[in-house]
Amino acid sequence: MANYSLPEERFSHALHTSARIWRALLDKRMRDLGVSQAGWLAVAYIAKAQAPMSQSELAALVQVEAATMVSTVDKLENAGFVTRVPSETDRRVKLLSLTPAGQALYDQVKVKADAVRAEILGQISPVRLRAATEFLEDLQKIIENSL
Repeated sequence: MANYSLPEERFSHALHTSARIWRALLDKRMRDLGVSQAGWLAVAYIAKAQAPMSQSELAALVQVEAATMVSTVDKLENAGFVTRVPSETDRRVKLLSLTPAGQALYDQVKVKADAVRAEILGQISPVRLRAATEFLEDLQKIIENSL
């Protein structure tokens, strides 16, 4: 572990590193699904959405540029996982929905993600997990209010 003189530096490093390696582990477990990290993340966000979302909304959630998301959605659409439907309120906007094949892919993603959560977070006491979660949710609110 690197030597950080301030607790804030140590925290920042731990936060960034944990997020990066968490995604790397998930991506490793999803490889056999035949879609990229952006692809399975996109499918998961679309599946969890309350209503069809635009490509730009999806790009913001996946944290990629809009042009990158267009390419990802093209691949998902060509593979039969998503459909693009014109918005009724803005002809320039295409809304994304999962096809039955996309829902089946999401079901596989969820099973794998649930297994990773159980495997990794099961090693942390429920009390510590709850406290860490509440802390991160508070931190998220503070950061969002600072944007």
